[in-house]
Amino acid sequence: MSQSRAALKHYAAVQVQSSVTEATPHRLTALLFDGALERIARAKGHLQRGELAAKGELISAVVAIVGELAGSLHRDAAPDLVDRLSALYDYILRRLIEANAANRVEPLDEAGRLLGTLAEAWQAIDPDRPAPLAANG
Repeated sequence: MSQSRAALKHYAAVQVQSSVTEATPHRLTALLFDGALERIARAKGHLQRGELAAKGELISAVVAIVGELAGSLHRDAAPDLVDRLSALYDYILRRLIEANAANRVEPLDEAGRLLGTLAEAWQAIDPDRPAPLAANG
């Protein structure tokens, strides 16, 4: 690896660590969603190229992230919602495992769509998000 490439890689690692260290709990969850979606996209590319070991590593990383997301649920806050989210995370995990075991893109795509929808919903409730401007009327 060239010296400039190694420096860029180090810079990126420092940027990620800095983002995580300074992030609010809401932002940390958003980073987990982003990481899962990015890894799903990369896993899909590896799968399509027949690079099965790399695909498996990335899907395993997504499984770990989804496990973290599921483990962060606080049932006492909203039991019905948490039960539904927990069931959805379980379903996503099953689809990821199916994609990995059967080397199929479709379950990987579905897991990505579901996580993308959850990520969008999570962003919509960001407490630091600026309030929309009131319409003149």
